Amino acid sequence: MYLVYADEQGNVYDHSELYGLARSGDMIVEMLEEELIPLPEGATLVGLPNTRAVGMNPKTGEMLPLPEGSQAVGALLPQGFTRLCLPGYVKTDKSYKLPLFGYSAVVWKDGGFYVAADLTDDPEQWNPLNCDREDVEAGVGSLTAKYPENRLYGHLSNCALGYECLTSSNTFLGRWEGAVPVSYSCNAGCFGCISEQPDDSGFVSPQTRMNFRPTVNEISEVMLEHLKTPQSIISFGQGCEGEPSTQAKLIIEAIREVRSITDMGYININTNAGLSDHIRGIVDAGLDLMRVSTISALDDHYNAYYKPRGYTLANVEKSLKYAASQGVYTSINYLIFPGVTDREEEIEAMVEFVRRTDLKLIQMRNLNIDPESYLELIPPAQGEILGMKTMLEIFREELPDVVIGSYTHVPPADLARAKQRRVKI
Repeated sequence: MYLVYADEQGNVYDHSELYGLARSGDMIVEMLEEELIPLPEGATLVGLPNTRAVGMNPKTGEMLPLPEGSQAVGALLPQGFTRLCLPGYVKTDKSYKLPLFGYSAVVWKDGGFYVAADLTDDPEQWNPLNCDREDVEAGVGSLTAKYPENRLYGHLSNCALGYECLTSSNTFLGRWEGAVPVSYSCNAGCFGCISEQPDDSGFVSPQTRMNFRPTVNEISEVMLEHLKTPQSIISFGQGCEGEPSTQAKLIIEAIREVRSITDMGYININTNAGLSDHIRGIVDAGLDLMRVSTISALDDHYNAYYKPRGYTLANVEKSLKYAASQGVYTSINYLIFPGVTDREEEIEAMVEFVRRTDLKLIQMRNLNIDPESYLELIPPAQGEILGMKTMLEIFREELPDVVIGSYTHVPPADLARAKQRRVKI
């Protein structure tokens, strides 16, 4: 398991002697053979600026940073893969904040790159290599020509072509889960938000948030264009927008209009679920799927990251319970971070939260953040750190009826039938 590092020009090397190390939170740790898998198709290797990779002398066990002029390397994993460790590094400039990506530990082993990760879902649909850019360009041209006055298609075309966002690309390809953003405002101040940052945050948002309020007709056009197969999903709540439920009136009217025309496919919302009354109205309008973003089931950790405005974690739980009681297929978008999510107290709290809310699916999502900034923000560990692989094993054992995945799923057949009955009513 040899150390992987890069020079200042971005060339990647494997060390001839030192073994690769990883990080769990702020601790440098050894990687275990059972934590490693071959670098997945669609993954990307990136250098970590202003860092030095740390390796281990296998004969003495001594941990050694590489000389200046080299930098640590991390892997950015495609959806479907959950990282188990961060890259092993020390910063050469402690004030520097790494770009907002989810870096995973990588080593050279048996003639190839390996990463500390676990396969938690089928990566096929979200493999960037399965998204032909020429087809996306053709889809953009077709739909923007068909709906020249629809500002949403104009906005999404930049997401698909400029950012190469897979969800917005699906909107133009007419397949799987497509995007329909609706909100420029938010009721949370998430640390490291990817679409809007305060000027003094030190982070650069990788995306630009939408800056207009769409009409019900614009929203309905996008929804009806996408919901043409039984397995299609159209989703409110994208990385390029704020909290969709702040525009509940628009969403409710659009759902009602669409469902008066077709019962095809599934309507999903990606939300923080803090506005319980708004969520109730959206559910009652005919919502099928709801994915709630969370980083913890502990109030102090949750509040430190989300900085909620006018709601609490109790409101989130209330929304999930109501949605589940009305037959909505509920999941959480669980933002995970090695050395934090696998703390003993975090695991215990999340297991109980999932049981109380009758969740159907946990979507494991690698948190895109500068590690040092995040660790300074949140409460310190209270119990043992059990390891990410152990955490996944505990979830599977303690929550046998809950799906462990990485992205939004179409419900099983029995729940799909319940959804069809609900739409007809």
